[in-house]
Amino acid sequence: MSVYLIAQINIADRERYSVYESGFMDIFAQFDGRLLSVDESPDILEGEYAFTRTVLIEFPSKTAADAWYGSEAYQALAQHRFAASEGNIVMIKGLG
Repeated sequence: MSVYLIAQINIADRERYSVYESGFMDIFAQFDGRLLSVDESPDILEGEYAFTRTVLIEFPSKTAADAWYGSEAYQALAQHRFAASEGNIVMIKGLG
C-alpha cells in the first residue's frame, strides 16, 4: 500500500537549507519514491497556514519510506535541514 509524506517546513536559513536541497534528489532517487509537490505558495482554502514550504512525497510502501528516511545518507544530509528549519513531517497511508 502506498504511503505519503507531508512536510510542512519553516525555513529560517535559506543558505544552509540550500545545502540540503542540493543533495536531496541524489539520495531520494535511490529509494523508489516520487516527489509529487514542493510548494512555497499554496492556496489557503480554510484556516491559517504559517509554513514557508510544503512537500508531498509518495512511496510504494511504508518499508520503502522508512528505508529512505532512516538511511545513513539521508540522516547525514538532514542535519542541514534540522539546522536551517523547523517543521512537521507526517506519514499517511494511501487508500489502495
